[in-house]
Amino acid sequence: MASADGGAYSFSLTTFSPSGKLVQIEHALAAVSAGTTSLGIKATNGIVIATEKKSSSILIDDSMLEKVAVICPNIGIVYSGMGPDFRILVAKARKSAQAYWKIYGEYPPTLVLTQEVATLMQEATQSGGVRPYGVSLLVAGWDATRGPMLYQVDPSGSFWAWKASAIGKNMVNAKTFLEKRYNDDIGLEDAIHTALLTLKEGFEGQMTEKTIEIGVVSVPTPAEGETGKVDTATARPKPTFRKLTEEEVRDYLAL
Repeated sequence: MASADGGAYSFSLTTFSPSGKLVQIEHALAAVSAGTTSLGIKATNGIVIATEKKSSSILIDDSMLEKVAVICPNIGIVYSGMGPDFRILVAKARKSAQAYWKIYGEYPPTLVLTQEVATLMQEATQSGGVRPYGVSLLVAGWDATRGPMLYQVDPSGSFWAWKASAIGKNMVNAKTFLEKRYNDDIGLEDAIHTALLTLKEGFEGQMTEKTIEIGVVSVPTPAEGETGKVDTATARPKPTFRKLTEEEVRDYLAL
């Protein structure tokens, strides 16, 4: 009888309620809303993603916490929600990026990688015995044809392209703040400052280089003859995603 009950319970997690809702997805979105605030802003010459990075105890080694992750040289990702779920998705996204590179000799466009991750998250909503991923993601990357791109992926597997977006517990206020501050001509430096101001609006405690994490996507303009930053096939500068160091974050906070 235990197995029969368990099977019925697993089945109920992946079926619609009479109102047309998947209740487990709503619970997953509640987990996202309880997570720390993360945001992304697309600029004319890059993208910034930023998040709060807080530990539950002063005894925790903050250097081991990672909320902004590098997927491949041109794509980065940040989350709000459950850290363990994010870790699994990052590992799968990195494998997908490497598989694409092995076949095509280049890393995937941001849209392709976003679709792969969204498909993984959507499959969890249709599989018996598993639950949806309790995270929302902001995926930032640079495509050769589309330029800088920012996508949001939710637990249902839905994804959208954004100019600027926020997820997490303070996302409503953060989006309102971004709507007032954002413009289509914003540069990367201004986008970083806007991201810090947005996080500061709902930040609890003191904002320091140890309590926030920032990643940026940019296209370098290397000096003539500099190697490693130019695509030999297209002769165009390579887009790069990197996390800002604590020293760089401290300098931005001081401005």
